[in-house]
Formats: sequence, structure tokens, C-alpha cells
Amino acid sequence: MLRTLVVLLVLANAAYFAWTQSYLAPLGMAPEDPTEPRRLQEQVNPTLVRLLNAASPPSAPASAPVAPATPSAPPSMPVATTSEPAPLPAACWRASGLTKAQARQLSTALGEVADLQGLWKMDELQTGGRWVVYMGKLSSDMMQRKKNELRAMKVDFREVRVPHLSPGLALGTYSSEAAAQQGLQDVMRKGVRTARVAQEREESTSHTLTLPAVTTPQHEQIQALLGDTILSACE
Repeated sequence: MLRTLVVLLVLANAAYFAWTQSYLAPLGMAPEDPTEPRRLQEQVNPTLVRLLNAASPPSAPASAPVAPATPSAPPSMPVATTSEPAPLPAACWRASGLTKAQARQLSTALGEVADLQGLWKMDELQTGGRWVVYMGKLSSDMMQRKKNELRAMKVDFREVRVPHLSPGLALGTYSSEAAAQQGLQDVMRKGVRTARVAQEREESTSHTLTLPAVTTPQHEQIQALLGDTILSACE
């Protein structure tokens, strides 16, 4: 039994070998031909086959649309502009202490120049008289002695600077003669014996020329009209 099985297996292997090697092809028993021509003949509609994961061929770059040429605008011509010159800086100038005659003369000269109208003004200043309780005129030694005596009596004093009273001492300053007489009585009660009332300054009238805001050329023009009267910058 076993021998028969072995014989069958050998025969079966021999037959399979002969079949795979196409030895039985003349008998119509041969395996399918795996070669390329046969496989291509058995394809069905091969042109319909499409690979889903195949790389797509590079596409030709799309040409950008060309905008129609537009005529270039002619260059714009610069517009001529007229600018006004910047105004010159202006400053205030003044001439003080003018007498009545000087003020009249300057006002006449400035009034005759049309370009200067509204650029100046003339003001009048009334200065009242001034009186003092006075000791003097004193020599240097007497001046020092009187100062020591006044300090001992606790009387205030100052040196007088006006020419017609200097060198001397003022023991009080007053706006009227009557007030100065009363001041004299006060210092005499403190022990002063050699003082008297004197007018330090007379009542006077002075004039001031003011140029509130004039340019340098205007200042030079006005200064030429004033002659010896010198303009000073306003404080």
C-alpha cells in the first residue's frame, strides 16, 4: 500500500514538472504563457486605464494678460507760485526826558513822513516837586560827624546827589513843602538843630517818544530824523 502511494507521488511530481516545463504542450496541457505579448493581447480596453496617484505633467506657465498700452501723460508743468516775503522783525524803541521844545520839533519832523504814520507816539510826563529836610553843604569831616550824631539820635538819613545840594544829607523826602516843614519839626524834637527845608527837585514836564514796533530800516530812518536824540531799547 505504501509502495503504491510513493509511486503515485513520484508520478504526480513528474507530471507536474512536465506540465510546468510545457512538455505536455503538444497534448494541449500547458500553463498560461506569462510573456509580454500574450499579456498585452489579453488586455481589455487598456486606453481607459488611468493611474490615480501618477504625477501630473508640468503645465505650461500661463501668460499674464497684457494690459492695453495707454498713452503716457505729459509731464506736468510746475505751477508758478508767488510767495510774499517774510515780515521783518520789529522791536520797541524809546527816547525819554525830552523837553517841550524837543517834543514839538520831533513831532513835526515825524508827522511830515507819510510812511511813519502810526509807528510813533509822544507822551507827556508831569513830575512833581520834591522837598527834603536838609543838612549841608558839609565837608568830609563834618559829613562823617553828622552821620554819627544822626545814628546816635536814631534819625534816618541819605546822601543828597543833586548838584545844588551836594555834599549834604537828607533826613526825609516829601512831595510838598508843607509836608517837609512837618518833617523838620519831627527831627528837631529828636535833637536835630542844624537842619532846614530845601527843594531837591522842581516840578517839571518831560516828554517820551515811543516806537512800539518798528523794523531795523524804520528805526534807522527815524533815528536820522532825531539827530542828537538817541533811541534806546524799551525795557
